[in-house]
Amino acid sequence: MNPVAAPEFPGSLEWLNTDLPFTMRDLAGRIVLLDFWTFSCATCTRLAPDIKRLQERYPELVIIGVHSPLFETGRVTENIREAVVGSGIEHPLVLDDDLSLWRAFGIGSWPSFVLIDPDGNVVGKTTGEGLYRRLAPQIERIRQDFGQRGTLNPERMSPALLKEGAQEGMLYYPGKITTDFGGLRLFIADSNHHRIVVADPEGRIMDVIGDGKAGSADGTFEEAGFYMPQGLAYDDEADALYVADAGNHTIRRVSLSDRTVETAAGTGLEAPEPGEGGDGPSVALSLPWDLTLLGEHLYVAMAGFRQIWRMHLEGRRIEPYAGSGEEALIDGPLRKAAFARPSGIDTDGDALYVADREASAVRQIGRGMVTTLLGHSLEDYGDLDTIARMARIHHPGGIACADRLVYIADTFNHKIKWLDLSTGWVLSVVGGGDRGHRDGLSGDARLNEPNDLVCLRGLWYITDTGNHAIRVYEPGRHVVSTLPLWR
Repeated sequence: MNPVAAPEFPGSLEWLNTDLPFTMRDLAGRIVLLDFWTFSCATCTRLAPDIKRLQERYPELVIIGVHSPLFETGRVTENIREAVVGSGIEHPLVLDDDLSLWRAFGIGSWPSFVLIDPDGNVVGKTTGEGLYRRLAPQIERIRQDFGQRGTLNPERMSPALLKEGAQEGMLYYPGKITTDFGGLRLFIADSNHHRIVVADPEGRIMDVIGDGKAGSADGTFEEAGFYMPQGLAYDDEADALYVADAGNHTIRRVSLSDRTVETAAGTGLEAPEPGEGGDGPSVALSLPWDLTLLGEHLYVAMAGFRQIWRMHLEGRRIEPYAGSGEEALIDGPLRKAAFARPSGIDTDGDALYVADREASAVRQIGRGMVTTLLGHSLEDYGDLDTIARMARIHHPGGIACADRLVYIADTFNHKIKWLDLSTGWVLSVVGGGDRGHRDGLSGDARLNEPNDLVCLRGLWYITDTGNHAIRVYEPGRHVVSTLPLWR
């Protein structure tokens, strides 16, 4: 496209992650990437690792997020603050509540990106996924061109990071959770601390897997690195833990007896589109988000591909299992069905159950077919307890099965619900529907974007992600408490 001078940032807009608002004059001599997004857009969230890679590779690049919401909840600054800290966003952010920048730059959808050269001219626009692969060559050309002219500022800009509102403690935005078969250990994906915490049912921390820094190294528990790990699955026969290392686009295998971590699948680079699979370490993946074991296979909710994959435990061959890759809510034979964003997966020992987050749906996979048990369309969500064909949930993050019940982490409703497979009824069991932190009777308790849950010794342990906590639901007494983690 022909260069056009970039419009100025309106002086009335609020900024986050920086001490002072920016002007285009402040950015002269730097390459600028504007990221138009909203925290309710799942695709925007999936691109966070690509943005971080660009940021790390090019010190001359300044990334500015432009939060342009179309709905009222997206105009609440506290909601945006939570999303910024929870996603690990480290670049400046401008709140485009009145969509003035959205219109000025001619944006039509999320996520969209605008590339601005050091002279302040718009030199490129793009949208959708595969961001790093598409933008890195363009940034490289601009870097060389303006570097030769002597008009490029090569120093990295370091804005003040937003920390208020983030109650960083023992856990920091925990993602998924699982347990061993003996009921002795809880495994918690401490996602924004880039590690796995091992605790007993009373909360005593028994071990920590990973050095706590964003990385990808294999090795001992103390040497290994993870990057925003999510899904976990325990292999009883091998005493091993599989980890969906989402930020690294890999699946890691943790030998609990040897205290070592290795990469079982994934190259560490995100694949632009799904392939047909192959030997695990040689296949590029895209945002593996959750895991479950059934028979000889590890099943993977592959959020980036919008598919379910599976890996053979012994041979480590990994391949697509269900889903065409289209973003949709379509039932049918395994490879003809479609998912929106599978983010949670579990099994009852027979079928697979999937929390299809972007469709606000629960899907079942069995006997060669994908079936929607709960959910209606990509645009239809809510909070309604009734029979499944009429019930509504809101972007569920996790799922777990027990006694013909499918428990659902109903993330954006701040609730735990269950779907009774025998009767077809959907019922809220934890949470009053308002964001918060409160223990007590289950209906009065308050959660903050719960992400996953697991049953251990008759109690349900919940990753209460927005509260940086593990909550415990006791069905017999219908009460909720907060698990104290301690060493």
